[in-house]
Amino acid sequence: MNRTHAERKRPPPVKVLSGQLRTAEKRGAADSGEGCVIKPGKGLTLPVSLVWMQGTVLEVQVDRNTVLLVDETGTFTVQGVNNIPRGKPCLSQGKYVMVMGVIVSPSPEPIIRAVKMADLSEHAALHRRMWKLEVRELQKLLA
Repeated sequence: MNRTHAERKRPPPVKVLSGQLRTAEKRGAADSGEGCVIKPGKGLTLPVSLVWMQGTVLEVQVDRNTVLLVDETGTFTVQGVNNIPRGKPCLSQGKYVMVMGVIVSPSPEPIIRAVKMADLSEHAALHRRMWKLEVRELQKLLA
């Protein structure tokens, strides 16, 4: 597999909410692998480039290779969904999914290029309740 230098040095994914990306500061050019800096708490900053997000599918645009998701803080777009192995079952309105991907643009509307997707609909109520707590806990540990 041919991976760029930025992909080889990229840290593990950070759990984030779309609202955090909307207010993030860019660290480099779009798709440079440098990502952005989020502020998980008062006085804390955390660099992110590879993210783990969860949300409900609002709209699928197979012809544009994108899906629009919403979490409790807003919407975000995921690109490259047609290229994800086993990603097709996730591509229907109302599904609750996990997406791991690279930040293409944090704002005004977060755009993520998908690396992995998984359908979490079977236990969606539990995942939704826990998600904000998981995000907060991981970010505290990393910041």
